[in-house]
Amino acid sequence: MAVPIPFGQYVAVDSPVHRVDARVKIVVTAAFAAALFAISGWSGLVVAAAVVISTVGLSRVPFGLAARGLKPIAWLLAFTIAINALFPAQRTEALIHVGKLAVDAAGLKTGLFFGVRILLLVLGSSLVTLTTSPVALTDGLAQLMRPLGRVRFPVDDAATMMSIALRFMPTTAEEAERIVVAQTARGARFDEGGPIARAKAWIPVLVPLFVRLFRRADELAIAMEARCYRGEGRTRLRQPRMRTADWAVLAGGIALAACVAILL
Repeated sequence: MAVPIPFGQYVAVDSPVHRVDARVKIVVTAAFAAALFAISGWSGLVVAAAVVISTVGLSRVPFGLAARGLKPIAWLLAFTIAINALFPAQRTEALIHVGKLAVDAAGLKTGLFFGVRILLLVLGSSLVTLTTSPVALTDGLAQLMRPLGRVRFPVDDAATMMSIALRFMPTTAEEAERIVVAQTARGARFDEGGPIARAKAWIPVLVPLFVRLFRRADELAIAMEARCYRGEGRTRLRQPRMRTADWAVLAGGIALAACVAILL
């Protein structure tokens, strides 16, 4: 059985987005997130959506794969819209009645605005991991955090932990897929019954998954200790260097985010 590519896993294709320095992508994504929360109108969200869709196209990552991360936050989007749109029926001019509650027009518009903002934030942020290898992403984060080393922050240890976490995401997804297939072959059903019954059905999956993760972590710790790993003075095969194109993307991304946040 083919295992699907987990959300956020690096997709190795050649594209202009993949060639941008990891540090630039991290900083521009942070500026994009700040601009999203500063936007006060729909015109700003339209511009942000156009930027995200254009970037997905430039990255040559299938849009369906890039949008896969939206499925886990579907409940958050629904909750965001509902908490803004539903009011007691006697306190609002109802568009639709839902029992003792009613859907308010202004609240629905506000909920949709916040929902689209969350959707764009997740979709835009996922492009960083989809277009940046775990090693490059870890090195970029470590270099951005390098000034924290002056206050004795363990930058190298933090970079190592992030690298291990990113490398184990696909492995964890594959382990979970194998356990689900094995439990299904034994007669387990994950789509029957109510919410409590479905939650209980996942216990035979989560228990062996966590056991395997702890066992793998213990083996990794022993292997690192056997190789005398101390977490200091990490070396890199390739030292990333900022090119002219990277500086242009950095300046253009920050400028665009500032213009959208201020003007829209």
